[in-house]
Amino acid sequence: MDDATLKGFIGTEITRQTVVVERSAVAFFADAVLDTDPIYRDATVAAAAGFDGLPVPPTFPFVMGNWGAFAELQPEGAPGPGLGIVLGALMAGGGLILHGEQAFTYHAPVVTGQVLNAVGVIKDIYVKESKGSTMTFVVAETTWSDATTGEAVCTTTFNIIHRI
Repeated sequence: MDDATLKGFIGTEITRQTVVVERSAVAFFADAVLDTDPIYRDATVAAAAGFDGLPVPPTFPFVMGNWGAFAELQPEGAPGPGLGIVLGALMAGGGLILHGEQAFTYHAPVVTGQVLNAVGVIKDIYVKESKGSTMTFVVAETTWSDATTGEAVCTTTFNIIHRI
């Protein structure tokens, strides 16, 4: 794929959704990542630590859009295929998709019971050559904001690598 086509994807909205941060999802995720801290399961422990609900484990925003995204809460006209727009174009020529990097920046605590709005965009796309392979890096950024206040609570950055 030529550089101009790739650069044309930058700024593309890939995610817009609303989720409810659910207690069962937080506890399930903590179990999945083998985190036994009771703050993710016990409201009394969380309250004693100063939280309004159970806080989410640090990497929970990676999966946050998979739980609590009830159909009636979703914004009209939200993009459907997500990263599929870019990845489909890249995979048309074959190759492999790899998870490159994931980063989480918290602006405020994320706790159970919150309703959050997400907006994700393609922030950058760049190409590197390595050992005879071409690697295309797709950088996606999602900002999660409190639906009541509009304040950003977490920003996630996710790199996907297409190697051919």
